Amino acid sequence: MSNSEESLVPYQEMVERALRSVLRDALARAEEQGLPGNHHYYISFLTRHDGVTIPDHLRARYPDEMTIVLQHRFWGLEAGDDGFSVTLSFGGKSERLAVPYEAVTAFMDPAVDFGLRFGPQPDGDAGDAPAEGDGEQPQADAGTVVTLDSFRKT
Repeated sequence: MSNSEESLVPYQEMVERALRSVLRDALARAEEQGLPGNHHYYISFLTRHDGVTIPDHLRARYPDEMTIVLQHRFWGLEAGDDGFSVTLSFGGKSERLAVPYEAVTAFMDPAVDFGLRFGPQPDGDAGDAPAEGDGEQPQADAGTVVTLDSFRKT
């Protein structure tokens, strides 16, 4: 098959779906067992994606993309088949967020230098600063990030 031929097999979608299952499985383990050792998760997602439920004040602050941190202060993590929900503290107030996996643009566990990027990234820097409650801004090293862009045809 030449490089100019289009595949009739949706490999890109299959790879992305498989990589998103890593996110789903990691969250399901955290739901059941908590986060072991120094593990913590940075999860970036598109705030305007269908199915994303976040408070209006967070959507106003992060109109395109938001990064949350699951580390010390999170409650009620539920990892479902199509998305997850979690309660985080923002400015001392508990807020419930619901995010479909398809809205997630990046998943990182800095404790082990592991990360995944999904789909096209939005323009701008809206998701650069993690939005963990109470103003805490943990630092992360990008480590090993697997981006699907290297598999895309140009």
